[in-house]
Amino acid sequence: MTGIANVRELLTRNLRQSGIYVAFVAIIGLFAVLTDGTLISPTNLTNVVLQYSYILILAIGMVIVIIGGHIDLSVGSLVALTGAVAAVVMIRGGQPWWVGVLVALGVGLLAGAWQGFWVAFVGIPAFITTLAGMLLFRGLTFRVLENTSLSPVPNAYSEIATGFQNGILGGPGYDIFTLVIFGIAIAGYVVSEIRKRRAAVAYKQTVPVLPLFILKLVIVAAVVMWFAWQLANYRGLPNVLILLAVLVIVYTIVTTRTVFGRHVYAIGGNLTAATLSGVKVKWVNFGIMVNMGVLAAVAGVVYSARSNGAQPSAGEMFELDAIAASFIGGAAVTGGVGRVTGAIVGGLIMAIMTNGMQLLGYEQSIQNVVKGLVLLLAVAFDVWNKRRAGAR
Repeated sequence: MTGIANVRELLTRNLRQSGIYVAFVAIIGLFAVLTDGTLISPTNLTNVVLQYSYILILAIGMVIVIIGGHIDLSVGSLVALTGAVAAVVMIRGGQPWWVGVLVALGVGLLAGAWQGFWVAFVGIPAFITTLAGMLLFRGLTFRVLENTSLSPVPNAYSEIATGFQNGILGGPGYDIFTLVIFGIAIAGYVVSEIRKRRAAVAYKQTVPVLPLFILKLVIVAAVVMWFAWQLANYRGLPNVLILLAVLVIVYTIVTTRTVFGRHVYAIGGNLTAATLSGVKVKWVNFGIMVNMGVLAAVAGVVYSARSNGAQPSAGEMFELDAIAASFIGGAAVTGGVGRVTGAIVGGLIMAIMTNGMQLLGYEQSIQNVVKGLVLLLAVAFDVWNKRRAGAR
């Protein structure tokens, strides 16, 4: 009975988070069957990583914005603006690719600071500020590009989003380097989970029984190495996946182990209590918006690199995909709840659903209906979960 009790506790201790992983696996399984395995083929999995990486990057920043009790509607337009600026600097200005990247990041930082000023120090709600930013940045994009598309970008710049790391360690028909990198990642994950478990035991907190703990590690390791094997059998490790992994690690640490991260959760959870506790609310909110601006610039670089140029219409609806990824991944509508890893899983669910429906030949209208229903159900689940917790 002890094992059964622990299974129940694992699933209900944080139903919002445990449910999303189960849903993720179920959706992959469903579309894998419907597409006769095409969804999980090495080629398609690699394409999914390349095609939706910029949405996952935006989701990392968006979940922090939502945890802090805000929303950002301008990220799609900022993706277009930063990509446009980078393209102009490289193509019209004749500058090296890295200058284009730095200028794009600088524009993203300034845009984030601009919106952070109005949100944090003037007191205009983020919804209104970023709605204005959506229009402002889109208009600036048209001005920068002079209403025309601009291409191609330098090959080195394009490699950011389309390049691969393979052949470094060789391999008989598959890339050993990819498998080694994923193996190291799994080892790091296992060590981290063991340390967390030991710390929880030391503080006399509830932990799952050892067999269940080991089973979780084995399942995670098996899934990750299967994914690594698929990549290794195609073109190896995508550059953009390395970038995304670094961002996930950094922002997981920022949100869980830094003062800034704790203050973001405090502000989103209870603004009054956070203020009375001495949290510098204005500067934290300013930092949230600046961070979102920089990550939007990173996404803009990745998107323009993959598109091999810049277009005035780039980034349309990206903000909605990032917001949906955050909510599907477990972020609370009222703020104070959410995780970077959850947002990534939410983004992957959106990516798998979109890719799966495209493989099945569904029209764009049907895809929008399905994604809208999934978002609605995710928020409804959040509301139900809160009522369930409050009824205890």
